[in-house]
Amino acid sequence: MRPGRLSFEELVDQNKQELLKDEQAIEKIEKQIDEKHTKKQSKVQ
Repeated sequence: MRPGRLSFEELVDQNKQELLKDEQAIEKIEKQIDEKHTKKQSKVQ
């Protein structure tokens, strides 16, 4: 294999890491949305 090229396994591992980061970011955003929604609901009641 040429220097600087990643193996298939390395690419798969990189992809998994990116997906985990994306999943964590989505969860953080969802939590913020839930908190805002909860605050609005508590003000209405």
